[in-house]
Amino acid sequence: MKKIIVLIFAIYSFSFGAKFDLKPSYNLILNTTQGGATIIDNNSFIVGSSGVVLHKLKDGSKTIIARAVVTSKKDGYANLRFELFDQLKQTALPLPTILPQAGDEVILNFMYNRSLIVVPNKEIYDQVTKAFSNIDFIHPDIIAAYLSYEYKPNPSRSDFRKMCAQNAAGLIFIALDKEAVFADCGSFEILQSFKTGSVDYYEVPFYTRIKNIDTVFWKLDGAKIGNYDKYYNKLLAR
Repeated sequence: MKKIIVLIFAIYSFSFGAKFDLKPSYNLILNTTQGGATIIDNNSFIVGSSGVVLHKLKDGSKTIIARAVVTSKKDGYANLRFELFDQLKQTALPLPTILPQAGDEVILNFMYNRSLIVVPNKEIYDQVTKAFSNIDFIHPDIIAAYLSYEYKPNPSRSDFRKMCAQNAAGLIFIALDKEAVFADCGSFEILQSFKTGSVDYYEVPFYTRIKNIDTVFWKLDGAKIGNYDKYYNKLLAR
């Protein structure tokens, strides 16, 4: 079987694994708007970065009360959009009802040291995991086992989000023909894209040692992926 060539030295010398390491960024909310807020801008986060809002309680402890996504950056300030944070949801405990306010802390690039990985074959999987040594990749067998249990050969955004939540991952890496991206696992906003080599062969829904993820006849949306690149480009809203 012909081995895939991805021009590893030309590509990854300026990619996440080498120079684009999004570490957690700690910021204070300056003011809030309807469903959002403003913080001071800095180079440690980018548009599309996501994180959590921490509120300090009267006893001095802190609790996560919302999810935050960077929507724009201009004139030294960055705007955030708030969303429900339900990754730590437990049926026995209520979700927080405290609204973000000025003075609350926002941690951006949250859990960006862990990533799901979607690649078309083992050769590319080996190259990517070796190139991005600073990222802890969740093995695709874990996601595939979930899909097999759910009879879902065509993973959706919500499937990947659930797997990110269960595995404490903030990113998803998707390798396509002549391109690859890191995207935020919550918003699916592309944080970085870069050119790669061509893909010679594909495994669907992605490379995994778990084979033949089947569907059942009563799942009307359970069709297997026909075109790998087309499917994941659509998932990325492109």
